[in-house]
Parts: sequence; C-alpha cells; structure tokens
Amino acid sequence: MLSIRGLVKIHPGPVAALRGVDLELGEGLFGLLGPNGAGKSTFMQVVAGLIEPTAGQVVLDGHDIVQDPRFMHQRLGYLPQDFGFHPDLSGLAMLELLLKLKGITGPRGRRQVAKELLERVNLAHAATRKVAGYSGGMRQRLGLAQAIAGDPRVLIVDEPTAGLDPEERHRFYRLLAEMGSKRIVILSTHIVEDVATLCPRLAVIRGGEVVADTTPRAAREAITGTIYEGMVHPAEMESFASTWRVLSSVLAEGTTNRVRISLPAGDPPTGFTLVQPGLEDAYLVLMRTPTREVPPALRGTGVSVAGGAA
Repeated sequence: MLSIRGLVKIHPGPVAALRGVDLELGEGLFGLLGPNGAGKSTFMQVVAGLIEPTAGQVVLDGHDIVQDPRFMHQRLGYLPQDFGFHPDLSGLAMLELLLKLKGITGPRGRRQVAKELLERVNLAHAATRKVAGYSGGMRQRLGLAQAIAGDPRVLIVDEPTAGLDPEERHRFYRLLAEMGSKRIVILSTHIVEDVATLCPRLAVIRGGEVVADTTPRAAREAITGTIYEGMVHPAEMESFASTWRVLSSVLAEGTTNRVRISLPAGDPPTGFTLVQPGLEDAYLVLMRTPTREVPPALRGTGVSVAGGAA
C-alpha cells in the first residue's frame, strides 16, 4: 500500500506546486490526470523520493519514504517522459549499461537479464539494432524494460504514450496492463484515453490539488444527462462560448464546429442533442467548471475540494 497524506510542496517564489494531496494506492494501475503545470511531475518526484516535500507523508508498506527515500529507491521503477539513450548503442548494449548503473545483475549474468527484459517488452527481434533506428514506441518499450528491471514494487510512468502512433500506443497499453497485475503503477498523463483504457481508478489534479478521486465509470455516470452536442459555425463560436459552457469544439469537414457543452439544468441550444458522456467530458468538466459548481459525485469520495474558478 502507498499512502500519501497532506502532501505539500512549495518552491522558491513562493510557488505552491502541491497543496495538501491525499491518496491511498494499492496494487494495479492508477491514473493521474491533469494539464501541464498541474503538479503531476512534482507529485511523482516526491513519491519517488527524489525531492523532499515541504509537508506531508509518503508511506510505502508502512515505511516512511520522506524519512528514508532509499527505501523507495530500492523498490522503484521510473520511466520519465524524456528518457535519454545513446543512439550508437544497440538496444541490448544500452539496456546492459542501464542495468549496470542500477546495480542489477542475475545468476546467469547481466546480459541474460537484459535479453529476458527485451523479450518481455517485445524487443528481442531488435536487440542488436542501434537505438538510433528505433521508432518512438520501441524507445518507450526500451525505457519500460529498464524501469521494470529488478521487479520493482512501485512503477511510475510519465506521459508514456505521447507521440506514439495508434498501433504503438495499444501495444504499450498491453505491456502496462501486464505490469500492473503485481505492483503499484502510477500512470501520469494528460491523455484521457490512456487512463480510460488502462486504469480502474484515477485522480484529477489541478493547481496542485486533487479535485477528483474516482473511477472512469463513476466519473461518466456523474455527468450523465448533462452533456449535449451540436454544430456551430466558426463565425458564431465566440458568441456561443460566451453564453454556454463549452467543453470541446472540433472542426468538422472544414466548415463547421462539432461542439459539446455541459448543461446541468435548463434547455439546450437549438439543434443540440443529449449524448452519452465519456471520461474526457468528465475531465473537461473538472477543468473548465468553477470547483464549487462541480457535481459532488464527480469528485469521488474522501476528496476535499477548495473553492475557486477553473
């Protein structure tokens, strides 16, 4: 169990990156959703024992990580958003080097461990190919191989599918789902599809605060009956957005906008029809609605939400 209580981090300035985060995480995939600058990176660095919080506790299996970050370091796998590889090394040689730096070996030697890891992430066929020739998805899988080396108790992955094509993204989904069966996996991202596909539970963070701790199904159900969709001409969008709470606007066929709005009460605009909400709609409601107006059911349970506007 990973328990986070009252986590605060204030950077010089002062800038409050985290404002009292409370979460309880068990084994499995947990999604952390939020825009850039919301506090996701700071949260992961504190949980990983890389930076010290201003206040609060991080406890892994009863052990205080703030007091003894090495306890987490010895049980952590970390895949940052940008992982630097030496382009002239083969995938196998690169992974061997990373294992050496992490102090990981095995009964049959470090090379055998590296080969087994490449097999697990479906890169055995490219073991001798230079990393410079790897696709973005292959590089991410190589990064995941080093992250799971040593069978970590906690695995943190930061924006793992950013820039991947659909085929590589779904291949990576399958790998992450497998990794989450026996460990705590924190998936930090701003891509809602990643969380909707992989995570049975998620938190949404905004301005350093957790504004929702819920499940994808509960989040969708909380806004059922409030999401409408219709078409709006681009020339009318500014006026339309000043009257209605627009969640998303997508250009359709180059001539008009397909618009989704949040309308908890009242009659929708002419031509707009009620639609089944998705997790992205719930996320956008949390991002674009004053916190005091967010449906309590959307916030989940045990989450204190401060007042203020999005």
